[in-house]
Amino acid sequence: MTRPLSRGRGGGSALLALVLALAAVLFGSAPVPAAPGGSWWEPVSRPAADSQINVTGAPFTGTDARGKVRGFVDAHNHLMSNEGFGGRLICGRTFSEAGAADALKDCPEHYPDGSGALFENITGGADGHHDPVGWPTFKDWPAHDSLTHQQNYYAWVERAWRGGQRVLVNDLVTNGLICSILPRDRGCDEMDSIRLQARKTYELQDYVDRMYGGPGKGWFRIVTDAAQARSVVEQGKLAVVLGVETSEPFGCKQILDVAQCDKADIDRGLDELYGLGVRSMFLCHKFDNALCGVRFDEGAIGTAVNIGQFLSTGTFWTTEKCAGPQHDNPIGLAAAPVMASKLPPGVSVPSYASDAKCNTRGLTRLGEHALRGMIDRGMMLELDHMSVKAAGRALDILESEEYPGVLSSHSWMDLDWTERLYRLGGFVAQYMHGAEGFVGEAGQKAALRAKYGVGLGYGTDMNGVGGWPGPVGTGAPNAVTYPFRSFDGSSVLDRQVTGQRVWDLNTDGAAHHGMVPDWIEQIRLTAGGPGVVDELASGAESYLTTWKATEDHEPGANLAAGAPASASSSEWNPFTGYAPGRAFDGDTGTRWASGWSDDQWLRVDLGSVRPVGKVVLDWERAYASRYRIELSENGTDWRTVWSTTTGDGGYDTAEFPSRSARYVRIHGEQRATQWGYSLHEVAVHRA
Repeated sequence: MTRPLSRGRGGGSALLALVLALAAVLFGSAPVPAAPGGSWWEPVSRPAADSQINVTGAPFTGTDARGKVRGFVDAHNHLMSNEGFGGRLICGRTFSEAGAADALKDCPEHYPDGSGALFENITGGADGHHDPVGWPTFKDWPAHDSLTHQQNYYAWVERAWRGGQRVLVNDLVTNGLICSILPRDRGCDEMDSIRLQARKTYELQDYVDRMYGGPGKGWFRIVTDAAQARSVVEQGKLAVVLGVETSEPFGCKQILDVAQCDKADIDRGLDELYGLGVRSMFLCHKFDNALCGVRFDEGAIGTAVNIGQFLSTGTFWTTEKCAGPQHDNPIGLAAAPVMASKLPPGVSVPSYASDAKCNTRGLTRLGEHALRGMIDRGMMLELDHMSVKAAGRALDILESEEYPGVLSSHSWMDLDWTERLYRLGGFVAQYMHGAEGFVGEAGQKAALRAKYGVGLGYGTDMNGVGGWPGPVGTGAPNAVTYPFRSFDGSSVLDRQVTGQRVWDLNTDGAAHHGMVPDWIEQIRLTAGGPGVVDELASGAESYLTTWKATEDHEPGANLAAGAPASASSSEWNPFTGYAPGRAFDGDTGTRWASGWSDDQWLRVDLGSVRPVGKVVLDWERAYASRYRIELSENGTDWRTVWSTTTGDGGYDTAEFPSRSARYVRIHGEQRATQWGYSLHEVAVHRA
């Protein structure tokens, strides 16, 4: 292996400079080492054969006149997904002690002409063939439409940082089923992969530190709280947050609708992830699992994912008519012959009714337990990839807790949920679409961002097999002119060079993470783009504000927890009890159930007169379409403080002007089902 070169002195430094200059001509290495007394943003050394950064000028530091940080947020990236999926889905590594030539190699099965690249060819990359050679030519990859080659080589991430990116969320990602059907170097246990990717991220931090002279000196800083992140951004460095986006976290898959995990597995898993430094998480991804149903994929990828779900869980996606205006993505129905060939004889992908656009699966009770566990640990929930049914239930719970830690990081949430998210204090980032598409999507919710005073992020999803902005051509109205200045004017960026390959956004599109500053410049040159860039520059501040509010959240005390309760009736069952106290025992696995008639009530005694301003109800399937909430100081004289005639079950949060009360009564007037009224839990709060 080639070790990083150390800084020379005296006459030796002149000879070293000559050797390095020759290496730069022959191998395209970056300018190394830095001269004595060089700038803090330049490394002491790099591997001899390495990528160039092609940026000059000092990174901006500090805060603006209002004391707020500046900078862009990549809220959804996968720095280490080459370590996921068995190690052979994403080809090439993020870093190597020996530099780019060693890190940026294709997978063995892609040789000699790419025809053996199973996943690349399933997803349509390079018409079934590509040149597998990476360094120094990079003829065919990385590319905007190549989904299985490394896009996050550390020097490319460095270029994005130099161009203004100040926060990056590294989502640790894998999928056990995909791992099992591809060539692989390691096992397919998803939690093992998450552990490995977390470790490799810390190793990358150490690698960058060594290039910059020792621990803590590099620009790549893993952070575990908002204050630490803010300090890193103020120094002008890149704050890296660990997240998790995997299909079966904690082993929580479901097989034929039977959960393969329990609450103890979830608790242990969350504790472990938090200990690794993970601060945000998806509860489901691609496949329905024991925690929640997913938002569908479209096109041929959707068909392939649906088949994958069947192979992993024994069930295909199932749909129903949506209960509200929100809906999931259309299910992909295009042919996916390679995946279809793996189905058992006689099994095929089902057809779906055109008016049934929502996943039947929502947030399960285990999913609710996981969400509450995240709240207890101050972790942020990612809504993207959740079905409408799951996302709606999650938002109900978050609203009942007034919990701000909610994210949508790459345009996989129904946009109709956006205001609910902003109202909580959450953060939104858009997928890295082409400049015009990105500006157009930003415009749809610009008024909301102005209303809530928030910035905007982007989710590049690099190494996430998603596809990235293609070339617009050198004659396009928003073609980038090289060199160009960063959004703040402090740096100058030229075309990015790695080895013999020169990338130009106009002709290559967003081939790798180093093209992010070029893409932002193209946004600036697009009609309506300057304002969007300004909002993106406020993204770091908004993300950190959400994170800090999440950490500062204090759960409101449930005044009714364990309190004495009574009811007009309770359903009789020889095998289990449905007594009134079951709705106040803190266990969502129990419930109160009334007799099967209208005009039933459930009452709780708070023990003394207290101010009451909010009641949260967790309905079972037998819910009230019309009911009211009543308060009393003496248990005899009641006043109605809240009512509805359009109850739809699920989670209800009833808020009203605070009143003094010792007794709270939920009075059902009309049932929505043939059964009675049934509540898993009722919580009473001051406000």
